[in-house]
Amino acid sequence: MKTIVIVGAGIVGVSSAIWLQRAGLKVILIDRSGPASGASHGNAGVLAASSIMPIPNPALVKQLPFMLFSRNSPLFVKATYFPKLLPFLFGYLAHSSTKEVEKYARAMTPLIRDSVEQHLSLAKGTEAEKYITKVDYCFGYQSERAYKADKAVWTLRDKLGFSFETCNGKDFSKFDPFYDGLFDFVVRCKNHGKISDPGKYIKALSDHFISQGGELIISNVKDISLGTNNSVRTKLEGEIITSDKILIASGAWSKNLTNKFKLKVPLESERGYHLEFLKPKKYPKFPMMVTSKKFVITPMKGRIRAAGLVEFAGISAASRVGPIKLLKTQIAQLFPDLEFEKQVEWLGHRPALIDSLPMLGHIDQNEKVFLAFGHQHLGLTAGAKTGRIVSDLITERKINLDLSHYKPNRFTY
Repeated sequence: MKTIVIVGAGIVGVSSAIWLQRAGLKVILIDRSGPASGASHGNAGVLAASSIMPIPNPALVKQLPFMLFSRNSPLFVKATYFPKLLPFLFGYLAHSSTKEVEKYARAMTPLIRDSVEQHLSLAKGTEAEKYITKVDYCFGYQSERAYKADKAVWTLRDKLGFSFETCNGKDFSKFDPFYDGLFDFVVRCKNHGKISDPGKYIKALSDHFISQGGELIISNVKDISLGTNNSVRTKLEGEIITSDKILIASGAWSKNLTNKFKLKVPLESERGYHLEFLKPKKYPKFPMMVTSKKFVITPMKGRIRAAGLVEFAGISAASRVGPIKLLKTQIAQLFPDLEFEKQVEWLGHRPALIDSLPMLGHIDQNEKVFLAFGHQHLGLTAGAKTGRIVSDLITERKINLDLSHYKPNRFTY
C-alpha cells in the first residue's frame, strides 16, 4: 500500500486525506496546530459557489488611492510592511483588468460551481454532514444604482450560467426580517450553502479520517527531501517519515516548504478578520454580503459571524486594532439593536498568489511533490472539490478538467 503524507489539516488537506483514503492509500496528515486551526476555522462559512470576482479588479484599482489612506476602507496595509509588499502588489494589480478578471472567473468556476454537492459527497456518512445547509447567498445593496455599478460581475455570472434573482429590500425583508430596512436592493444567489460551524465541521471530517485508519500528527515540518528508492522524507520535530508522495496544503504557510525546490511562489498572507456575536437574541436566515462594507454576515450555530476585510501586514504580525475597530463600528451602525451575550475577535491568514488562482498539481522539479494552496477567500468553498482532484492526480486517474490554470510552475524567475 502506498503512503501519502499531507502537510496541512485545513479543509484542503483534510478533504484530500479522506479522498485518498477512500482510494485505498495510507495517509498521514501533519499539522503544526491541529485540524482547522487557521483560516479554515475562521472563514465566513459560506459555500460561495458563484464568487468569481477576484479582489484585484478594475473597481479596486480606481479606489485604491482612497483605500490605502482611509481608515474606513476594507483594505488595510501596514505601513512598515508596504516596501516589502510592493513587488507582490505590482503583480497582483497587473491581474486586475477586465480580461484578467474574466480569465480568473472561468478558471475558478469548475472548482466552485458545485461546491455544495462536493461537500455533501465528502461528508456523506460522517458526523460532518449535519453542518452543511443549502441556502441562498445574498448580496445587499444600498440602492439599485449601487447594484448597477456592479453590473459587470452580475453579467459575467449570468454568462457563466450561475442562477440568481433580484428583489427590492422591502420584499426581501419579508423573507428575512433581520435585514429589514438595511438594503434597497438584494440579489439572491441560488445553489449555494453554508457550514454552520466551519471549525467543528473540519474537525468532524478529521475524526472520520482517523476512525478509518488515518494518522494525524501534530508537529512542525522542518524539512522535505528525497530519500532512498525515490521516496520522500519528511523531517518533523524528533522523527522522519518516509512516504511515496507528499502534498503541501499549508495555506499561507506553504511557501516556506516549497523554497527548497527552487519554485517561484509569489504568495502573500491576505489577512482576514471576523467578529462573532454569541447567543444573539435574533438571527438572520440568509448569509449576506454587505456590498458597501465588503464583509459577510452569516448565521451559525449559537452565533452570528461577521467576516471579511483584507489586510496585508505579513504572516507574523499580530492582530491590529484598525480592522477590528472598523468592523465593530460598521456592525454597530447596521445593527444598533443587536443583543448578544459575548463578542469574539479573530484573525486568520488566507493564502493569496499574484494571479489569485491556487496552485494545484505536482511540481515540475519532482513528480512526487504535490501542491494545493492559494485559494484566497475561497478555501472552504473549493476545498472539497480540490481534495477530490488531488486524490485523482496522485492516484493517476483521468480528470475531465483543464488544470493548466493552476500549474505550480506557471510563474518564472
